[in-house]
Amino acid sequence: MNKIIIFNSLFILITLCSCSNSKTSRLERNVDSKEFTIVKYNNNEISVELGVGLWAWPLPMDFDNDGDMDMIVSCPDTPFNGTYFFENTSGPKVKMPIFEEPIKIGEGMKNLQVFSDGSQTRVLGRGVEYLNFKKDIFSNSKNLPFKEEIEKNHSKIRFSQWKYVDYENDGDLDIIVGIDDWTDYGWDNAFNEEGEWINGPLHGYIYLLENENGGYINRGTINVGNEPIDVYGAPSPNFADFDGDGDLDIICGEFLDRFNWFENIGTREKPIYSEGRFLENKNGTITMDLEMIIPSSLDWDKDGDIDLIVGDEDGRVAFVENTGLVENSMPVFNSPKYFYQKADNLKFGALSTPYSVDWDEDGDEDLIVGNSAGYIAFIENLGGDSLPKWDSPKKLTAEGEEIRYLAGENGSIQGPAERKWGYTTLSINDWDGDGLKDIIVNSIWGKIMWHRNIGSKGTPELQAAIPIKVGWGADSIPKPEWNWWNPERNELATQWRTTPVTIDWNKDGLMDLVMLDHEGYLSFYERYNDNGELYLKPGQRIFYGKGESEFDNKNKPTAKNDGPLRLNNGKYGASGRRKICFVDWDMDGDLDLIVNGKNASWFENVLEEGDKVSFVYKGDLSEKKIAGHTTSPTVVDWNGDKIPDILLGAEDGHFYLFTNPLSQKNN
Repeated sequence: MNKIIIFNSLFILITLCSCSNSKTSRLERNVDSKEFTIVKYNNNEISVELGVGLWAWPLPMDFDNDGDMDMIVSCPDTPFNGTYFFENTSGPKVKMPIFEEPIKIGEGMKNLQVFSDGSQTRVLGRGVEYLNFKKDIFSNSKNLPFKEEIEKNHSKIRFSQWKYVDYENDGDLDIIVGIDDWTDYGWDNAFNEEGEWINGPLHGYIYLLENENGGYINRGTINVGNEPIDVYGAPSPNFADFDGDGDLDIICGEFLDRFNWFENIGTREKPIYSEGRFLENKNGTITMDLEMIIPSSLDWDKDGDIDLIVGDEDGRVAFVENTGLVENSMPVFNSPKYFYQKADNLKFGALSTPYSVDWDEDGDEDLIVGNSAGYIAFIENLGGDSLPKWDSPKKLTAEGEEIRYLAGENGSIQGPAERKWGYTTLSINDWDGDGLKDIIVNSIWGKIMWHRNIGSKGTPELQAAIPIKVGWGADSIPKPEWNWWNPERNELATQWRTTPVTIDWNKDGLMDLVMLDHEGYLSFYERYNDNGELYLKPGQRIFYGKGESEFDNKNKPTAKNDGPLRLNNGKYGASGRRKICFVDWDMDGDLDLIVNGKNASWFENVLEEGDKVSFVYKGDLSEKKIAGHTTSPTVVDWNGDKIPDILLGAEDGHFYLFTNPLSQKNN
């Protein structure tokens, strides 16, 4: 018989088999089909937050020598790797210009720092200077001294930031080096049973290489008293007269989101630095929205004081304005304001996790999206011909508060250095059967939460998150063995950063849950009604791998046998990280599994016997590398041909569309 299955807001006409037999797929991997292509806003009526991919390294400068300040931003990650030129066409007197779309001018690089003294602009990298940068970009370089000598004293270095400064006012350029050290911190699984981190902190030091007669002398660390300046990783040191008293102070960033202020209480020629404090204003400590911040100092608005231009982890760049005021021996800066650009590539933060759904009930497919920062956004489909026209992302709220999931001090298995991340991934369906679309969320915590929709069709309104309910029926509630915390009585604590798929799997009219369990097996959590209360049953491992049944988080098979499908056998920080969706990809009448991979990987449904479902791993959909750490698939049908296509959220926060080869064959 024929049925219409509604799944992921996509209406797909399929023929259901009356018996469960092994099937031959109509679709094999087709590497000659269209590749994943980046999705555009297709909307020249709006401006959006300026952004590259994961991790912005800003180099503010007048790149085109037209008298105004442009923005060069390097992005070292995949897939939006590159150094990009955002042209300022608003003019030199506009404090917050709307920049043009990015133009790629070079490869993506880490540890870039810019120096300018008004007459020259010089760009440095890790122990290297890129000469004549505006013309040659990275093709003309020279090595700087003492790189090996400085770095050999530290292990697990992630930041090595080199910059020129006339440190002691003798007319030549010295070199400042910011180095971080992760040795004491370690990385993974170091919480005790009380949720206290028992490893050490991150460290961030500053070295001085003094220029003497054109040669350099390694003077060691810059100290406060007898101790080296030591910030919480990623020092990004900036030397300038921030408080207007004629000497050079220091403002450092950190791996987190704050700015460290070290006042020069000596002289311009012989600096002495006071104990570090965090910059603050009337709103409290000044923080960036995310972490892994990269501040760079200059007089951006040409008002005579030194401001900060700051890159954020999700690719955005902010202006932190120096007001010119000094209070409590500290310059007063305004809170960050993020720059805007003309709309180009559709984007929401970093590690975007889209779900395609008609959220506003107007007949087209919108996107609800999570990201690394822990937000959830609505990106409205405004219509369009062959491809949608998109509005800018609007962050969702619940009971008047912006939704944001955060690790805090102890919510990430990888430690307190990740406290500003949330890694929301989600699914949308009518969870409580009231006819309205609700949101089910997983995050960095691995707790599965429910935002109930209490609005009306077309006008959603969300409640604050509550845990979904599982009827464990036992005193022992399962959890990942490395979790320091225990779930509550009916709570589901599973692996972090993996999609909670809401679907009526057994077609009984109740919404079920399919996702990784606490040990990384794909599991079916069946819904049932207990005296008017809806609960999930404990997870059942009904999904099997045929030929290959166990994988790591990169889809490498680790067990070549038939058995329960374990999508990730990793532990601690390597656990979870699986983004999935179900769809009849080959249009043969059953639901296949699409999993994050180099782009997206296809597990073909080849056999259904009773409750047991068997999949065969077919590999990536194409050869194109989209993933850095991960991707996140959802199903779309923007061309309206009733054949499912795949939309990927990527590490760079952008979205990539893959058209089903069956659709291409039909064309």
